[in-house]
Amino acid sequence: MTPTTGPTTTPTATPTITPAPPRPRALNPSRTTATATRVLRQLTHDPRTIALLILIPCVMLFLLRYVFDGSPRTFDSIGASLLGIFPLITMFLVTSIATLRERTSGTLERLLAMPLGKADLIAGYALAFGTLAIIQSALATGLAVWFLGLDVTGSAWLLLLVALLDALLGTALGLFVSAFAASEFQAVQFMPAVIFPQLLLCGLFTPRDNMHPALEALSDVLPMSYAVDGMNEVLHHTDMTATFVRDILVVAGCALLVLTLGAATLRRRTA
Repeated sequence: MTPTTGPTTTPTATPTITPAPPRPRALNPSRTTATATRVLRQLTHDPRTIALLILIPCVMLFLLRYVFDGSPRTFDSIGASLLGIFPLITMFLVTSIATLRERTSGTLERLLAMPLGKADLIAGYALAFGTLAIIQSALATGLAVWFLGLDVTGSAWLLLLVALLDALLGTALGLFVSAFAASEFQAVQFMPAVIFPQLLLCGLFTPRDNMHPALEALSDVLPMSYAVDGMNEVLHHTDMTATFVRDILVVAGCALLVLTLGAATLRRRTA
């Protein structure tokens, strides 16, 4: 008797799943430089942005000098503070709008789908805008000290250092707040919320110890207060003081912290 055999089944091939490329974690200098180069190349096609970044702080300082033409001491007392405030404001404004444009256009999402780490992306943007901040701060400091006659007791190089750190802080704040805006108009609206309170409480208009205790305590945690304090230290002391070192470390630390928070707002949506 012939045994009955069941239907033979042909084994199916197991589909091969290609693993996704590993996402880079460590900061890579070549990827960071490539990102910074791309951002700078895009900015060169926007002359209005370049003018806003480079010329506006100089124009504001020039106007301020001749507003107080009959009172040079007034310009000396507030000129150094504004030398640090103007770069912070302009870098915040331009960086927030430029980064938001990249978010809403889908550029950031496409970049994050590539083998590009968040650290590379944030560092690339910071490097690009930081390069412009160096140019901006150098021109504004040179104009104030050597052309407008800002009387500074300390070294002009220390003024430049504080102005540069302030510009980098503005860049970091702009990168961070761009994650919470849906349009360029909303990005501009963050200025009253983020910049104006610091401007009022930084000690520019009145010494911070003359404020209401609650406002003085609030000003103690705002980075612009330390930017103004650092400028005033250079204005009144010939040597680098311990207070000046504390001030620049606080500003630099706040910039680094905000950049880290900005990296946390980046999300990969493409698998």
